Amino acid sequence: LCLARSLALEPEVILLDNPTSGLDPISTTTVEQSLQELKQEYTIVMVPHSVQQAARIADRAGFMLDGELIEVGNSSQMFLNPEDQRTEDYVTGRFG
Repeated sequence: LCLARSLALEPEVILLDNPTSGLDPISTTTVEQSLQELKQEYTIVMVPHSVQQAARIADRAGFMLDGELIEVGNSSQMFLNPEDQRTEDYVTGRFG
């Protein structure tokens, strides 16, 4: 409901911080499907609930560590073939 009110204002960018935190898998899927539709018309910047969620949703992704932007790129590059070892360690679950 809050997102619907925000969209009525016709924003250029939608900022989301863990929008599915605490939701069950069915509700998470519903939110993710809505985001897939919304990103056709809006720029969405999101801090995801998990790395897997970011890989499912993102067109582009960035990885930050200790306040430093380590890597940014398209999602397939970031999640399948990251350039920085720290990014690879994070997306493969070696830490975090």
